[in-house]
Amino acid sequence: MPILFPICGNLPNNTYTHQGQTYTLKQHGFARELPWQVLDQSTQEGASLTVGLSSSDRTLADYPFEFELAFTYKLQGNALVIQQRYTNRSAETMPFSTGFHPYFKVADKSQLQFEIPSTQFYNQVDQTTYPFSGSFDFSWDEIDAAFGKVTGQTASVTDTAQKLRLAIDYDPIYSTLVFWTVKGKDFYCLEPWTAPRNALNTGEHLTHLAPGASLEVNVTMTVS
Repeated sequence: MPILFPICGNLPNNTYTHQGQTYTLKQHGFARELPWQVLDQSTQEGASLTVGLSSSDRTLADYPFEFELAFTYKLQGNALVIQQRYTNRSAETMPFSTGFHPYFKVADKSQLQFEIPSTQFYNQVDQTTYPFSGSFDFSWDEIDAAFGKVTGQTASVTDTAQKLRLAIDYDPIYSTLVFWTVKGKDFYCLEPWTAPRNALNTGEHLTHLAPGASLEVNVTMTVS
């Protein structure tokens, strides 16, 4: 489940500008590629693991902000709770977006039923907006569907073949849900993002964290 930070999606030509200087960030940012440090682990009231990532010369070359991230993954019953803390260690306000890119295994996508709190999506592949009423056309070679302006904090997928329902609950800061899959592959992704792609340039739903401030947000995935 890759962590998306400090951007979700991609930037045009993988570039953005800050204070007159141009920087390069690859799709979804660098957090998914860097090693995280184990900070804590526990088996009290469920099993949990806390990992951290801090700014370094490597990150500062692409993103000129000092930061500390701490994520706690907690298994409680049928739920995975992801508690996140983002801290700005810079002397200036830190802009960012963040999200997750979980992969879920599926044998037959035609047996999936969706409840997503939005009535339309933008398909990045053909750059067209489509109405949404709970299903996708899996004959497409690729679906890269961005649901903006979500009207609720829960999305779910029911796999009728396996008789399993996956629910993803997310804090209100998550403005966008992305559904992604590729024809012939036995997975789908349902991704909560705090901002759409290119937010670092457009400012749309971008989070701005004051110097020394921390932000704590949660995402929970439950299977029933």
